[in-house]
Amino acid sequence: MSADAPGVSGRHGRVGWLFIAPNLFGFLSFTLLPLLAAIAIAFTSWNVVSGYSGLTFVGLANFAEALRDGALWAAVGRTLFYAGIAVPVTMMGGLGLAMLLNRDIVGRTLLRVLFFLPHVVTSVAIGLVWLLLLNPDSGPVNAGLRAIGLDSPPDWLVSQIWGLPSLVMIAVWSAVGYNAVIYLSALQAVPADLYEAAAIDGAGALRRFVTVTWPALMPTTTFLAITMTIGQSQGFGLIAFLTQGGPGEATTTVSYYMYQQGFQFYRFGYAAAVGMISFAGVLLLTAFFWRFQRGRGLYT
Repeated sequence: MSADAPGVSGRHGRVGWLFIAPNLFGFLSFTLLPLLAAIAIAFTSWNVVSGYSGLTFVGLANFAEALRDGALWAAVGRTLFYAGIAVPVTMMGGLGLAMLLNRDIVGRTLLRVLFFLPHVVTSVAIGLVWLLLLNPDSGPVNAGLRAIGLDSPPDWLVSQIWGLPSLVMIAVWSAVGYNAVIYLSALQAVPADLYEAAAIDGAGALRRFVTVTWPALMPTTTFLAITMTIGQSQGFGLIAFLTQGGPGEATTTVSYYMYQQGFQFYRFGYAAAVGMISFAGVLLLTAFFWRFQRGRGLYT
């Protein structure tokens, strides 16, 4: 029996490798290798039109330029505005929806599906819907505002003032259902006897939320905060489809600025350097969120 064990183990191991091989190949081909290539390109000056012959090593010159680039820092500010509002509003809205859907209400399953639906719809479809809704002249949003007496409603996506807030509103709308579903699954995993014990001790609804619900949701909140921050700080699809970074540079975030540098101005080395700086910033934020939640959860 013992002599057969290594053969069985080896056969099972090979089967396991066969199962993970497609995902491993995809990770190596489309994540790890491009990441390593981007790191290498960040230390070069490369006009892709010239081919590999135009690849020149410049050391830290791209990073030094990025630190002095006023347009980049303006894009960083817009990104912080975009993510800094969209992430907490989306999470709070998702938690509120989850607490409502956690109750025994009519049509609860249908509501869950409807709220989650925007998350699985493509950015192009979402953008088309909101282009129609926010059309300054014929859109139903401005028509409704005029109907209630607002003579000069915002120009929304074509306004330098309202362009970025409009994108934040769309981002919240498209992601709040996903947050609600994730929070709902966490709420349903909280042991009911904890609420019963708190009620016996005389804790009201607010006290039960503070002492039971919120600590139980801390791991989920950390997960959503990290993934949402990464997603919103790298948001590109809606910006590219709806505003192309305009009007002017009003909606040019870091991700769209990288696209402009790389694919419009063909400065791939500089765009890669900006990407590395953005990656470092997101990594620091992730470490902060992770450190902040340690010891604050119900089960830690």
